[in-house]
Amino acid sequence: MLNILLIAIVVLVAFMLLFNFIKKRKNEQEEDVLEVDDKTYTLDKMVEFVKKRLDEITKINLYDIGLSEEELKRRKNKKYELKRALKGCTYGDVNDKKYIKELIYDLLYKEYGVDETNVSKAIPFDVPSLLTAQDKFEIILYMYKNEFGYEALSQIIKKYNLDQLKYLEGEAKPCYVITEDEINDIYEKENFVLTLEDKINVVVQRIYQKYKGYSSIDEIRDMNIDGISGGVSGLPESFLSQVAQTDGDYLSQIAEHKVPRACDSIWIMYSGKSIRLAFLSFGSEAELKRVCQNIYKYNNPGQLSDTNGYKINEMKDGSRVVVVRPSMSETWAFFVRKFDVKRAALEQIIHGPGKEEAIDLLKYLVKGARIISLTGEQGCRKNNNAYGHDRKYIRNYEPSYYRDRI
Repeated sequence: MLNILLIAIVVLVAFMLLFNFIKKRKNEQEEDVLEVDDKTYTLDKMVEFVKKRLDEITKINLYDIGLSEEELKRRKNKKYELKRALKGCTYGDVNDKKYIKELIYDLLYKEYGVDETNVSKAIPFDVPSLLTAQDKFEIILYMYKNEFGYEALSQIIKKYNLDQLKYLEGEAKPCYVITEDEINDIYEKENFVLTLEDKINVVVQRIYQKYKGYSSIDEIRDMNIDGISGGVSGLPESFLSQVAQTDGDYLSQIAEHKVPRACDSIWIMYSGKSIRLAFLSFGSEAELKRVCQNIYKYNNPGQLSDTNGYKINEMKDGSRVVVVRPSMSETWAFFVRKFDVKRAALEQIIHGPGKEEAIDLLKYLVKGARIISLTGEQGCRKNNNAYGHDRKYIRNYEPSYYRDRI
């Protein structure tokens, strides 16, 4: 009798465990089923999906799946590679970035169900009038990048003379700026025909820059330009909030004249010219702050805090980055200077009357092992010197090192 009772209890417990297991599996399957509605294919929903799936992939316990030894080793290597790429892409590593973007592409196309009918719900490719200036610019840059690689931005600027001084409405002096109207005109002239793959790749880039990238400057930072800065001009949020409490009329005047905020400040350094990208913005101070907190992290230089309000470091590709934050500065800001531009000859750098004499003088000064001081304002091409080296390395060598190479 006792044995029968024990058997009944064991069977009951086994039945309850099996029931709970089946119920749990059913709930997991129901959660995995994508509930399609009007908001399913928006960028915010896609970003949430990508974050969740990548989190699941990196945190899954491979020993619970019951894999063979060979399959377990292969899956562990892929998991480690993904973790390394997720970390490396935030340092400006273009190879890790490419790997993560390809994975996001596969997730959207194979799992999320992005196709020709719904891809335009994320970015309205089929209705140009609904595209923002940022949408149009990212499409232009993507199409040019397919042809010219990292020279894409330079090709756009050269083709449409975007680096020329121009007068803006209400401004007394000319300035270097690329406006929204210019981007609209370029998009209309190019008249691109996008395939499904092109559209998904543009969406993937937007998702990536919101998730792991550097917001709206992500692709621009990779281009072969002299540098890029953000948050270095415009009104800080703290000032706007203070004015809103004291003088609402002044705040309305600022809005009426469309005075840019600090989070709208994006500048590139191109051929020694500081050009403002008036059509691009980080959108909010929080997004600018996120970029500033990530862009300097390569090789763990330490924490950017209120006590230590600035950091000077290098990125994975050798770019020099400086980041500042309140209260040392009025707002969060960063400066990235790139040194991977093509080696320039003195004849290309020095212009105007007397350039031959200036070039000869520089050559004789170097051959004579004289100490040379290169001075000038920011962006005047001090780094592109006669040695073909970045100036930060000059102090590591004696003058004879360069004399022997001229």
